[in-house]
Amino acid sequence: MILAVDIGNSNIMFGGISEDKIHFIESISCDRSRTQTEYTFFLKNIAILNEISDNSIDGAIIASVVPQLTSVVRGAIKKVYKVDAMVIGPGIKTGLNILLENPAQLGSDILVNSVAAVSRFNGPLIVVDMGTATTFCVVNSKNQYIGGIIAPGIRIALDSLVSKTSLLHQIEFEPPKNVIGKNTAECMKSGIMYYNASAIDGLIERIEKEIGEKCTVIATGAPAKAIIPLCARKDIIIDEYLVLKGLKVIYDKNHK
Repeated sequence: MILAVDIGNSNIMFGGISEDKIHFIESISCDRSRTQTEYTFFLKNIAILNEISDNSIDGAIIASVVPQLTSVVRGAIKKVYKVDAMVIGPGIKTGLNILLENPAQLGSDILVNSVAAVSRFNGPLIVVDMGTATTFCVVNSKNQYIGGIIAPGIRIALDSLVSKTSLLHQIEFEPPKNVIGKNTAECMKSGIMYYNASAIDGLIERIEKEIGEKCTVIATGAPAKAIIPLCARKDIIIDEYLVLKGLKVIYDKNHK
């Protein structure tokens, strides 16, 4: 079993994954001020909660969009499991041909999601990742990454709406009974939930029109389970842990 770690702007996800299954998934809020010792304690607690012995983990891999935490988390993994974690970056083989003006600018999370999608499906593909930002990865029929879209995430949009208005308050991410709200909370829920679902529908349609092909669409990220069922497009595949599966694929490509 390997430990796959996705360090995002809001959360850090840890997953134990082997060839045929994901054994555990735990997450913690991303706090740039935490020390290596604090992350070491968290990893120790993961092992206790999931009854994982120290020698159960024989490798690790990290995808990170928070550079200042990469070495901190890597050091904690080394302390607990005595393995040197791979880090997605230069020199790591992914098997994905990236057709960008500057491939080095591609975020590790976007890269890993694309690798995971290509390992499961043939292009053309669209991967919608709903996190701090909502990103769209586009892979053509030759399984080449050709570009994407970056938009504000649902939580950012809601936090901004609440912080910039005096009478609006935080709401739960749950769909209202109707699109047309009858009170402030329902209006906000509709605005957040249906607005984002419609935006996803619209961007998928525009991407397919631009490349001239119908795409397989995979959605990932915690909000996907709430938002994707509201989309008009009903063949979107939800895989909340796509990034962990992509990390396993890349680990296998590079492990000797």
